[in-house]
Amino acid sequence: MKKNFWVLLLFIVIGLLAGALIARSLATVPGLSFLTKTYPIVWSPSADLLVLSYDFTLRIHVSLLSIAGLALAIWLYRKL
Repeated sequence: MKKNFWVLLLFIVIGLLAGALIARSLATVPGLSFLTKTYPIVWSPSADLLVLSYDFTLRIHVSLLSIAGLALAIWLYRKL
């Protein structure tokens, strides 16, 4: 299989989603709260150029399990 950027991006998104889903399902377990606690990362660029203006917000909620899913996805990509 030919490796390219889009396949890596797909693996990363699937890994982050899988980790987030696992973290959400384990959120009710009190002993695993350190793995399921999320921290928001927000990036909000905006500009007003008189003719054109934009406002874009990207918000990502990261937990340790989503980072583990990301690492697993990258490892699986490298194993292809």
